[in-house]
Amino acid sequence: MLLAIDVGNSNTSVGLFGPDRELKFLAALDTDIRRTADQFSIDLMNVFTLYHFDLKDVSGAIVCSVVPPLNFMLEKAVGRLLGKPPMVVGPGVKTGLNIRMDFQTQMGADIVADAVAALEKFAAPIVTIDMGTAITIGVISHDRTYEGGLLLPGVNVSLEALSRRAAQLPAISVQHPKSLIGKNTEDCMRAGIIYGTAGMLDGVLDRIREEFRGKTVSVVATGGSAPIIVKYCRNEIVYDKYLLMDGLWAIYQKNR
Repeated sequence: MLLAIDVGNSNTSVGLFGPDRELKFLAALDTDIRRTADQFSIDLMNVFTLYHFDLKDVSGAIVCSVVPPLNFMLEKAVGRLLGKPPMVVGPGVKTGLNIRMDFQTQMGADIVADAVAALEKFAAPIVTIDMGTAITIGVISHDRTYEGGLLLPGVNVSLEALSRRAAQLPAISVQHPKSLIGKNTEDCMRAGIIYGTAGMLDGVLDRIREEFRGKTVSVVATGGSAPIIVKYCRNEIVYDKYLLMDGLWAIYQKNR
């Protein structure tokens, strides 16, 4: 079985693939840059206990991370538990992508995994949208070419900034708005952030489609905020909860 770990700015996702590529479980842990190798080891052992699987059955592991300070401790923990170091998505790892970024090393490992998985599921051109701490939009053209993308504040980041900078605005959770036009402060904030983010994505997607006139552009979204936001977009967007994990599985197979 394959252990796949994605370290994001807010959450760390832990997935386990069976020999048939079936995802046996997907767990979420809090990302804490103070976490030590011992704490990572304990967390992973507890996750396997929670989902009733045995670490001894894991034959390999792959890690992607956008939090560099945690990389050494996580790699140390996985190496200790499995008896060998994990594969780490980064320079030198085969992805099958032609990356047209000015500096390829600046491309996040999570964006790479999303793109690899998207190319297995959709025909190019493809737009990937990952809605986590940041909203990352990637554009993939023909010949498996990653053209570049856009970076925007995530839904929760925008809400936190609004409540911190405006004294009378409360901290609220991300939920479906009751209506487009709010009748109280919380409803106004919720409608603003949900419809505003959806409208922003629609506008960006319309402009990206103009770059591919005459072609059908596939759009796939993943990440914690995606299931809510996608429902309010006017563009057709496929929500794929496991896009990044599927990308990690594919990258591991390319580098075995």
